[in-house]
Amino acid sequence: MLIIAFVAETSYQLVSRLEEISSSSVVGGGQSKGTLTAELKVMDKIAKDVGDVQSRLLDHRPVINAEIRYFVREFEEKRGYRESRLLENISKSVLEANQQMPPANSGDMNQQLSEVIKRLAAAHHMAERVQQRELEAQQGTQLKANMEQLKEDWAEFLKEQQRLKEEVDEEHARAVGQLSTKYSEKKKELAKFTL
Repeated sequence: MLIIAFVAETSYQLVSRLEEISSSSVVGGGQSKGTLTAELKVMDKIAKDVGDVQSRLLDHRPVINAEIRYFVREFEEKRGYRESRLLENISKSVLEANQQMPPANSGDMNQQLSEVIKRLAAAHHMAERVQQRELEAQQGTQLKANMEQLKEDWAEFLKEQQRLKEEVDEEHARAVGQLSTKYSEKKKELAKFTL
């Protein structure tokens, strides 16, 4: 604080002395031209020194800029230049997007949209055909499996029917045998009564 007050006071004295010199040279105050020039040179040097001191004390830009550069360098070293790589990648993406931007002309845009719609319709049709083929193949294998199962079931059914038929035939033969013996007994009894 003291230095700033000194610089301000010195600069005020310097300005007032310069005003005195300039007014005395205009008025023609009693000093010789040589002494006046020597005083002006000394005053100029003093003004330069005071200006340097003042700029160093009051103008912190060079120091601040150096500190900022140091901080940024340290920050970038610790971060491994991730942000700069990220910004470069974003810049590349933006450039690619700008190159691939659709034209501003609505006629061209409509034409491109119609081409895209045609391609989508063709892709949709192809996907439906693939699905249909897959479904048919799946149904074909499923149909074959079902047919084999039906054949096995049919063969089993026929065996069961044959067994049931044999049982029924045996029962029928027994029933016929019983009925025949019964009728023959009845015939004999009837023959006894008629005789």
